[in-house]
Amino acid sequence: MSEFKYEITRRIKTLSDNGKGWTKELNMVSWNGRDPKLDIRDWNHGENRMGKGITLSIEEKDALLEALNEI
Repeated sequence: MSEFKYEITRRIKTLSDNGKGWTKELNMVSWNGRDPKLDIRDWNHGENRMGKGITLSIEEKDALLEALNEI
């Protein structure tokens, strides 16, 4: 499995906290040196671990926001 790098370039909002060290967060994250993208996933910063999540481009974020505003 190849190694990957990430950098949280902007912490936007903690969406929830499970009380066991894990938080669901909305951040801007640069993956492997690429331009940052909007990212929603679980993080345990104390153990430097992350869960599965979703990464969105600005265009995908705009489409999601539009869809959410319709409901």
